[in-house]
Amino acid sequence: MTSATRLYVAGHRGLVGSALVRALRGRGYTSIIARTHAELDLTDQQAVKAFFAAERPEVVCLAAAKVGGIMANNTYPAEFIQENLAIQNNVIDEARRAGVQRLLFLGSSCIYPRDCPQPIREDYVMTGPLEPTNRPYAMAKLAGLEMCWAYNRQYGTQYLCAMPTNLYGPGDNYDLETSHVLPALIRRFHEAKARGDKSVTLWGTGTPRREFLYSDDMAEACVQLLECPEDMLALLFPEDQAPLVNIGCGEDVTIRELALLVREVVGSDAEILWDRSASLTARRGSCSMFRA
Repeated sequence: MTSATRLYVAGHRGLVGSALVRALRGRGYTSIIARTHAELDLTDQQAVKAFFAAERPEVVCLAAAKVGGIMANNTYPAEFIQENLAIQNNVIDEARRAGVQRLLFLGSSCIYPRDCPQPIREDYVMTGPLEPTNRPYAMAKLAGLEMCWAYNRQYGTQYLCAMPTNLYGPGDNYDLETSHVLPALIRRFHEAKARGDKSVTLWGTGTPRREFLYSDDMAEACVQLLECPEDMLALLFPEDQAPLVNIGCGEDVTIRELALLVREVVGSDAEILWDRSASLTARRGSCSMFRA
């Protein structure tokens, strides 16, 4: 890759995509291609085909996806699997047809079994049942991983899969119905402080553990993967292993600890109440960027 390499970042307005754009620009890349959803619907195969034919990107970062928290995944499981499969199928296949040799597919740590050992290693994929609340989304991401692996074997491409742990940062989603846990907590305590509420009720027991990573740190790791020399990629991802790498910081906290920290930072004095009848199905997500 050179500063003039034509890089297409799909999903450049999202939490992950915007961080990737910042990281690439910070490394001096000047030919970054981006399209909004209004300009390019990635679920439309013909539109994606026309885009690749016209723009001819050399490297692709696939960060576009339908994402959401527990409530969104539970409410719209059909959309989560159908839309994500369509996006992945169209972008990965048209990238290959357009001659793109290196592609980075962004997944999620939810591809791992709900109760897999800790810390989570890449070879734990598909060794046990998935978390039921986000299984359709996870299955779509697993299909994307398998697709990249299959294309590498059949077509000699260098399509990589990065699985970040739980992310936070600029461009996050604060909608209480579709957001992930950290932005939801920030909003809940901010609004409680603004209203003068005496308490905030949260789902579950607060005991599940999660790992959190700043989105710009994730993006720096992704750019390192994109810049990785071919001979090193061959060592990291031999043909008989999935081209998968976890990205995380290696430290986690309980949801209770996270809630207390957010409350302190926001400056709220609301008491935290735990609704044990609600299911906060939070899997412990310790991911390391490098293979153990």
